[in-house]
Amino acid sequence: MNGRMFAGARALYRAAGVDSKDFGKPIVAIANSFDEFVPGHVHLNKVGRLVSEAVKKAGGIPREFNTMAVDDGIAMGHIGMKYSLVTRDLIADSTGMLYSLPSREIIADTVEYQVNAHCADALICISNCDKITPGMLMAALRLNIPTVFVSGGPMEAGTTVLPDGTVKENTDLIDVMYASADDSMSDDDLLAFERTVCPTCGSCAGMFTANSMNCLTEAIGLALPGNGTVLASHGYRKQLFERAAQQVVKIANQYYQHDDESVLPRSIATKHAFENAMTMDVAMGGSTNTVLHILAMAQSADVDFTLNDIERISHTVPCICKASPSGEWEISDVHRAGGITGILGELDRAGKLHRDVHSIDYPSLEAKLDEWDIMRDSCTEYAKDFYRAAPGHIVSPEPWTHETKFDSLDTDRVNGAIHDIDHPAVTEGGLAVLRGNLAPDGAVVKTAGVPKEIWKFRGPALVVESQEQAVEVILNDTLKPGQALIIRYEGPKGGPGMQEMLYPTSFVKGKGIGKDVALITDGRYSGGSSGLSIGHVAPEAASGGNIALVENGDIITIDIPNRTINVELTDEELAERRAKLEAGDGYVAHRDRKVSQALKAFAAFARSADKGATRDPELIDRLSGLA
Repeated sequence: MNGRMFAGARALYRAAGVDSKDFGKPIVAIANSFDEFVPGHVHLNKVGRLVSEAVKKAGGIPREFNTMAVDDGIAMGHIGMKYSLVTRDLIADSTGMLYSLPSREIIADTVEYQVNAHCADALICISNCDKITPGMLMAALRLNIPTVFVSGGPMEAGTTVLPDGTVKENTDLIDVMYASADDSMSDDDLLAFERTVCPTCGSCAGMFTANSMNCLTEAIGLALPGNGTVLASHGYRKQLFERAAQQVVKIANQYYQHDDESVLPRSIATKHAFENAMTMDVAMGGSTNTVLHILAMAQSADVDFTLNDIERISHTVPCICKASPSGEWEISDVHRAGGITGILGELDRAGKLHRDVHSIDYPSLEAKLDEWDIMRDSCTEYAKDFYRAAPGHIVSPEPWTHETKFDSLDTDRVNGAIHDIDHPAVTEGGLAVLRGNLAPDGAVVKTAGVPKEIWKFRGPALVVESQEQAVEVILNDTLKPGQALIIRYEGPKGGPGMQEMLYPTSFVKGKGIGKDVALITDGRYSGGSSGLSIGHVAPEAASGGNIALVENGDIITIDIPNRTINVELTDEELAERRAKLEAGDGYVAHRDRKVSQALKAFAAFARSADKGATRDPELIDRLSGLA
């Protein structure tokens, strides 16, 4: 910002509070996702101020702005908000959820617009839940300026005491969802869950999409150790924000003063880094949604990483960390076992990782693991103490309320929260890609949450054309054990927006048939899903996928070990049904749903889930004439 031509710009910066002596320092854009709707974001106003002051202290000029923060689950104004637990009446309305996935693209655009429009030198992303982290990742990889990610952190698990004195440990959001559909659950019991499952600020305590994405950001090398696992309520989280601010100024100076391009996001997020991050996700039984997001990230980075790569990884990596809700461990337990660097350490010892990668803070994977893998003798005392950060059990929406620590670390790699490769929690890996005539371009299942006895399934289809209809057939007992519930026209284009089937998966659990049915959709599932829940069917129904041709009573077969999903129809039968469908209404849902112009705009460019449900760049180039 030197020279006569920048006099006007300097005048405006002076008006915004920048002192003359600070001109010449790197301008650090702080993309914050604060809002007052969701506990994952409600505390981030304080975080933004903390980071801003730390950037200033480290020698940068902080410029904070807020992005959208649209989330999944019951944080959205959708069906569960209009379901009466008293009368068991359902007033279906999924308006809110439709905006979830499209918001990822808007968030990415917002960050890109703000940073490019104001010519920021570096970027620090304060994200947390669901679509915010992937949206910011997409933007960072487009912008390719020095960037550090630091999330708001996960919340603590709750302790629920029922009116009869029964104590339920480690409850989280998904528990109250299950309970709401359980006919044997009294209103008083349900209220006890409602009051206690979300005791602190932060993203949901279980291993849902938000925590999975923040773990993935750490694994890919764009966040500091602990980003995915240290609790929002812990004092160590405050230190993490301060360290992130210091790091972004450091790498900005490395790039601008020393031409060190190794600190740039695209230098860090190479194909090998993507493969390592996905290997970690499969090994952790992460969210199915991370598949969408890592594919979208790869496209933003111009990295040739596809669903085929994920499928290949899923065949070679077992699940060594079965975190809640698919297992007995909460995110705080994973942290105690060494967090993401603990998982990476085990995968490295097993030869499952590429070593020719680096991160924003270390020149090599080996250097990071030497200091942060608690199983190595070289692990620093700071890291060992850091991973002892424990829940404080202080009910509060405020961050950093305590500095409670576990007495010891979890180094049991046979029965602890993190296993070694020779003692996996699930041999098939945490995530798998299925293919067949029902999903020629792939479908995704969270194998970590599927009981082994239903890895193979065969049963008749029950077809619905919305999440609302799915909830209705579950709650009125139309769905019977042994059936496969097909929920279609909920894909990126057909939804539009690719709804998350949080309520259907929760309600089949609550009804006690979670191990007796299959749920199949061209939409998405929550990271909290378990049971035989298969999503991301591609091509989706609205794009002419075979899922649009399935009829009630058709036999569906699923074989997870062999990675197949089929409807028992011949090619000739499918062709006949396709001709009949195309001669009629075509590939449209038969339902009453209001779709706004904004959602129509998303649908116009959306690709199926195997492409990350991103906007089609070739179509955009063609229509814009600017290719």
